Amino acid sequence: MAYDGLVNYCIVKELKENIMNGKIDKIYEPNYDEILLGIYCNGTKYALDLSTNSKYYRANLTTNAKPNPTFAPNFCMTLRKYLLGTHITNVYTKNLERIIFIEFEGYNKIKDPSSKKLIIELMGKYSNIILVNNENTIIDSLKHFSITSGSYRNIFAGSKYELPKDDKIDFIDIKDKDEFYRVLQNNSNKLSTTSIYKIVSNTFTGISKNTILAYENKFDISDELCESSSNKIFECITNVINNNNVCEKYESDYYIVPYSLDKIDNLQINFFLDDYYTSKEQNTTFLNYRDNLLKLILSKLKKLNLKLDTIKQKIQECKDAEKYKLYGELITSNLYRINNYNKNSIVLENYYNNNLPIEIKLDSSITPSENAKKFFKKYKKLKSAKEFVDAQKKSLTNDIDYLESIVYEISTAKTIMDIDDIYSEIQENVKIDTSKKQKKNISMKNNKSASKKQNKFGEPLKFDIDGFTVLVGKNNKQNDYLSTKLANDTDIWFHVKDFHGSHVILRTENKEPNQETINKCAELAKKYSKASESSNIIVDYTYIRYVKKPSGSKPGMVIYTNNKSGIVK
Repeated sequence: MAYDGLVNYCIVKELKENIMNGKIDKIYEPNYDEILLGIYCNGTKYALDLSTNSKYYRANLTTNAKPNPTFAPNFCMTLRKYLLGTHITNVYTKNLERIIFIEFEGYNKIKDPSSKKLIIELMGKYSNIILVNNENTIIDSLKHFSITSGSYRNIFAGSKYELPKDDKIDFIDIKDKDEFYRVLQNNSNKLSTTSIYKIVSNTFTGISKNTILAYENKFDISDELCESSSNKIFECITNVINNNNVCEKYESDYYIVPYSLDKIDNLQINFFLDDYYTSKEQNTTFLNYRDNLLKLILSKLKKLNLKLDTIKQKIQECKDAEKYKLYGELITSNLYRINNYNKNSIVLENYYNNNLPIEIKLDSSITPSENAKKFFKKYKKLKSAKEFVDAQKKSLTNDIDYLESIVYEISTAKTIMDIDDIYSEIQENVKIDTSKKQKKNISMKNNKSASKKQNKFGEPLKFDIDGFTVLVGKNNKQNDYLSTKLANDTDIWFHVKDFHGSHVILRTENKEPNQETINKCAELAKKYSKASESSNIIVDYTYIRYVKKPSGSKPGMVIYTNNKSGIVK
């Protein structure tokens, strides 16, 4: 996305047409790098989103809801103190710089007129929101910088505001297309290139490479520097500055560029950017949330598998219990003919195996009779340990199987709400020690969509197959709810055999589905399972009355009987 000076110029033009004289009635800070201004103007409520995110920096009116934190950060409180109740008197930008100036008029505590200015600098990781008074002194800013810490200017309370440095040429100062071409020719030699998009972006302030490339693609302009190409590029940029503009989305690189056409409405670019960035941010938030949660579960899964390996070693040791019992019995029964002195080993007839000789290693620091007692003691210890480690192995295997089902759920989740449901399930069923940083990474408490769910299980997928309603669980809690609470005895339950997957419920409503409908539901069960990409998968199905949930079992686990099976190819 190219949020350059041209896009910013068009945004400011639309803002000036719509929010001038608007009253500030709400201010909040949804995220640490974002401010939202609520504006009431001419009977209409607007929300101005000011984002300093290093990747998605922008300023535009938004119709998408943002969370309002319970506790307002310091900068948000400062803005509320000085701007609430004030009116917007001017919105402007400095030529094609990515800077927006918004001026406010109001009254201070003693009812004297007071003016303030909000400066929004949109410059990647250096983006900032700065509040200054009528003498251009900084009252506060979202981010603070100082010369002593390596910045080229001071941005903190009490310092004078200075514009960012820029060594490039301002396009608005160019008089005509001939001068534009001469400037490009001069800089072509300096930059050692004849590519127009490179020359323009490196010569002029606020014009990005993506924007020039978009003009070249849309209007079939050659990228080789020549008078014809230069004139066409000059015309495109001039039209943006002088006329109303619309945005266009280019699928190949997915960026937006303004150009001159008949506008559909007077806020087209604002809302175009709003939809674009909201989609991008939601996708980024979803991916981060999903990946952090997946990382946490995979880490837990790795620990459990290591623990299972240790348990398996102990079980292998326990298999030697009978051997130690045999050693003890053979020594005890032959004590009368064994010399009672310490030795490293002894050879005896094994009367359990046709009296074949067997060599028994001994502890030379103790007598043979004491060795026999030691073998019996070890036998008893391993025998009692076997029962314990067998139970541990069963419990660990169940936990690993459950976490693997969670991994499958996370990998197939499509929305933040899906991840919220899975996280809720994990909190209730998995004991995971997380650091404060990890908790912050996976916490979505400010997600309003999660609080608006109709029930605590979320909404399952719903399909219509041959006139029947078919429900598909998206996580283990939904699977439990569908199979043990929602479905009726005459409904039919489907699940792939030996793979993690969704529970599929065919709501029969006391009607008898034909085999074709059964086959379609079986295909749906395969599609929403870990075996979705495999062939010749067995799907079990049975009436819901034969599906039971064992007491104390993990979410999503059921046992079933009286089932039939089919192969989905």
